[in-house]
Amino acid sequence: MPNEIDYDFLKKLKEIITRLTKKNKFVIVVGGGRTARIYINALRKEGVNERLQSLIGIGITRLNARFCANFFGKIGSQHTPSNLKELTNMMRIDKVVFSGGLRFIPNNTSDGTAAQIANHLKTEFINLTNVDGLYSKDPKKFKDAIFIPKISINDFYKIATKMEYKPGQHFVLDQHAAEIIKKHKIRTVILNGKNLNNIENYLEGRKFVGTVIE
Repeated sequence: MPNEIDYDFLKKLKEIITRLTKKNKFVIVVGGGRTARIYINALRKEGVNERLQSLIGIGITRLNARFCANFFGKIGSQHTPSNLKELTNMMRIDKVVFSGGLRFIPNNTSDGTAAQIANHLKTEFINLTNVDGLYSKDPKKFKDAIFIPKISINDFYKIATKMEYKPGQHFVLDQHAAEIIKKHKIRTVILNGKNLNNIENYLEGRKFVGTVIE
């Protein structure tokens, strides 16, 4: 939701996920996006502590997840989980579960939540962002940024943990997620979330553009 709901994007995503549920189940973790950053930035200016900033962000991710659950209708759960046990029970019944943030964890965003869920379910972690994958530097700011199609978990961890954590931060994966995928050796793929055809290509085992972390 850059400025308003991107209806056409969600409609196409719904069609793709619906088609793929014939062979797969999905947990889709929804971030707070621009809405969360607006709230968090105002709280930060006012000097509100990071824990309360993060709790506001979690609340917005849950709102976004609840919206998506209703938008996707009968193929997904109409509720959103608040912990891993509840999520596991929902997965026994539903083909698609939408999740926002779970309990508060310091220095964590929805990336960390998604990595935590991937580890809990013993599955791979697909992270959708606004660039094609990992670059040597921000490709939106630097034309000479080099695309990195594959990187080891250890090398990615070194890059991610060089940055200082801030609630509402924006990087392809946050520090807590990097720690989880390193600790549990979770295969992770970074894809451009706006390129739905490319996402479908990856999920169907076809050629795709993205970064593989393993």
